[in-house]
Amino acid sequence: MKDVWKRINRHDKALLVLIMLPGILHFLVFRYIPLLGNVIAFQNYNLFTGILESKWVGFEHFRTMLMYPEFLMVLRNTLVLSLLTLLFGFPAPLLLALLLNEVRQMWFKRPLQTMMYLPHFLSWVIVGGIFITLFNRGGMINNLTLLFSDEPINFILEPAYFRFVLVFIGMWKEVGWGTILYLAAMAGINPHLYEAAVIDGAGRFRQMWSITIPCLMPTIVVLFLLNIGNVLESNTEQVLIFLNPLVREVGDVINTYVYRVGLLQAQFSYTTAIGLFQSVVGLLLVFCANWLSRRTTGESLY
Repeated sequence: MKDVWKRINRHDKALLVLIMLPGILHFLVFRYIPLLGNVIAFQNYNLFTGILESKWVGFEHFRTMLMYPEFLMVLRNTLVLSLLTLLFGFPAPLLLALLLNEVRQMWFKRPLQTMMYLPHFLSWVIVGGIFITLFNRGGMINNLTLLFSDEPINFILEPAYFRFVLVFIGMWKEVGWGTILYLAAMAGINPHLYEAAVIDGAGRFRQMWSITIPCLMPTIVVLFLLNIGNVLESNTEQVLIFLNPLVREVGDVINTYVYRVGLLQAQFSYTTAIGLFQSVVGLLLVFCANWLSRRTTGESLY
C-alpha cells in the first residue's frame, strides 16, 4: 500500500489532471461548444438546411426585437420582477441566517433549519398547486382577509398583486436554502472576536453589527454580484405555473416569451437573439457592479 501512495505522490500532477478531466469535458461539451450556436441569431436559421446554409441577415432580429411592442412589455415586466426579487428576496436569507445564528439551543435549531430547507426540494408544480389553493377566492388566505374586508381577493388573477405574490412564493421556497452559504461563512468567523467583544461589554446586537456582518461582507458582495448578472432572468418554471391571461400584461417575462415564440412558433433565430441580448446585458451589469463594489467596499469578484 505504501508503494502505491509513493507512486501516486510521484505522479500527483497527472493524477490531478485526470481528476479534473471529467469536469473540464463537461464544461467544454455542454457549456462552451454550444456557444457556437449563437451564430443563428444573425441568420434566418432553417432547421433542415442547418447553420452552414442558412441565410445571413446581420442584426435584423435585434432590430425587430427592440421595435416589437410585446418585447418591450416583457422586458419591463422582467426588470420589475427581478428588481422586486432583488429588493425583498436577496436580504431575506441573510436576515434569516443572522436570526438562526442567535439560536443557541441545538435541539431546536437543527430541526428548524431542516424545515426551512425542505421547500427548496419541492417541484414548482407542487408549490404551484399549494399556493393556488391557498390564494384562490375560497382559500385560507382569503378567509383571513375577509376579517378585514367585505370582498375576497383572488391574488393570482389580480394584476396589482401578481408580482408580489410571485416574489413572496419565491422567497418562501428558496429563503431557507439561501441561508446555507451565510451560515457556513459564519462558522468560519474567529470566535475570539466575539470573546473580545463580550469583554468590552458588547451585546448580541452589537456583536452582530460590528463582527458578523463585516465578516460576511465578501460573501454578501459575491452573491449580490451574481444576482445582478441574472437581472434579466426569471424563474421560467415558476412564472409558467402561475401565469394566466388575466395577468399576462404584468406577468409575462422574457423567458416565457422566448418559450412561447421560440419553441411553440419555431422562431429560433429571433429567440436566440433575445437570449444573446440577455447574456450581454447581464455581463455588462456584472462588470459595472463589480467595479462599483470594488471602489466602494473593496470587495469584488476579481
